Amino acid sequence: MTWRPQYRSSKFRHVFGKAATKENCYDGVPITLSVHDNLLCSVNPHFIAVITECAGGGAFLVFSVNHTGKIDPHHPKVSGHRGNVLDIKWNPFNDFCIASCSEDATVKVWDIPKHGVLKNITVPRKELQGHSRRVGLIEWHPTASNVLFSTGYDYQVMIWNLNCPEAVVKNPVRTISVHSDVVLSMSFNTDGSLLATSCKDKKVRIIDPRAGTLLRETNCKAHKASKVLFLGSMKMLMSTGTSRWNHRQIALWDQEDLSQPSFVEDLDGSSGVLFPFYDPDTHMLYIAGKGDGNIRYYEISSEKPYVHYLTEYRSLLPQKGMGVMPKRGLDVCSCEVFRFYRLVTIKSLIEPLSMIVPRRSESYQEDIYPMTAGKEPAMTGEQWLSGMDKGPVLMSLKPGSKLEPYADLGSVKVPSVSLDTRRSVTRPGLLQLDLIQQQQEERERRETSTNAPLPDRSAAITNGQKDFTYCSPPKTENELRQMFYKHQEEIRRLRELLNQRDIRVKQLELEIKNVRNAQSSR
Repeated sequence: MTWRPQYRSSKFRHVFGKAATKENCYDGVPITLSVHDNLLCSVNPHFIAVITECAGGGAFLVFSVNHTGKIDPHHPKVSGHRGNVLDIKWNPFNDFCIASCSEDATVKVWDIPKHGVLKNITVPRKELQGHSRRVGLIEWHPTASNVLFSTGYDYQVMIWNLNCPEAVVKNPVRTISVHSDVVLSMSFNTDGSLLATSCKDKKVRIIDPRAGTLLRETNCKAHKASKVLFLGSMKMLMSTGTSRWNHRQIALWDQEDLSQPSFVEDLDGSSGVLFPFYDPDTHMLYIAGKGDGNIRYYEISSEKPYVHYLTEYRSLLPQKGMGVMPKRGLDVCSCEVFRFYRLVTIKSLIEPLSMIVPRRSESYQEDIYPMTAGKEPAMTGEQWLSGMDKGPVLMSLKPGSKLEPYADLGSVKVPSVSLDTRRSVTRPGLLQLDLIQQQQEERERRETSTNAPLPDRSAAITNGQKDFTYCSPPKTENELRQMFYKHQEEIRRLRELLNQRDIRVKQLELEIKNVRNAQSSR
């Protein structure tokens, strides 16, 4: 192979990984001992869910992203499965809805209270019964609401429409039967009109999910695929797997031609499964191996050689699984473009890892944050099943911005966000003062206009958290401990809010000074 210099301009050449400090990790998490090759963790701007061990069945933990530090060993669980939980996924359009699948051959959909899980949850909102063997993988549709895909060891991919009144659903709306072995991964293109799967027979397939027909499949014996991923709207797929000599390998495929890969690269001789993650906004690809301590990252381009290696993050602690924070949960003021939550089993630890673009300015950088997929669905499940395709509803990550309407959807206001680099972007404390003021105005309006009764103070909710000012006093030691943690978190959030206001004041003073200096120099 001849050496040739590469002079390529890139804004992400110097991206680096910044691991959270010990006090900002989640310690004492009883991570599952299962050897199933899934991520085992799912994250959204409010909660972290991680599969755990449970006697007599399967369970997973759900706790707030703000609840850093030591996790209570008696923390309540979501435990309604009769077998081990194999996969969990948050609903992309509802931060308080999560789906899980299990060895008991069922898929269950759970509603998580806005104040978090304060007691064990055993009754799901929906139970999906259709698979004849254990269910190993689930995925939500990226643009249609309440459409869930599941696949199991019966080699079937089933499509479920959750917009139905029944609590127990036994018949999926579609069943895809084109696989000859267990499906290892599923991935959608941008508008959800195509489904890519990797199978235990080492082939990658592209499927029309509504018709249930196979469109294309690989037949390359030089690359044995284990995971596959659509690369946004670039009409390319990335698969990870092994070569003929059992070297771990990545391969890039043209969506229209799966006869031969466009790019292949051997990585190393380790045996752990490689998980690919792609950011369509920055065109960055992250490769993380199960049992590895490092994460490689690349930049994808539409021209040869397509895949450009940037660098890698190295750690001495191996990861068993990973969760990824959605883009709307990132800290844009610290130029964070991706965030992992690494499951470190040997220390029972969940370690946040931020991928940061180094910039001197702490203001919002529009060039690295284009419009991104928001939390509003583009259409209903019935519309998608009838043949309609729509891209995602876009939103800006700029503080104070609004959702970008798509088709018939109107703009929806999203909260302004700005926070400490170590924490999630949508922390409740940043909007606490505004919400308290709004609640006070609403209360006064109700008192003066009518003699309607005041709202139930025992169940007051403030920005997704219980307002403990109006709660009844604790009756048990566990309730007292929970209230203590909540009050400590509230104090921490308010301190951060004051710090953010001080920083903003200093930034505005500096901008005013710069403007005056520029005017005087003229």
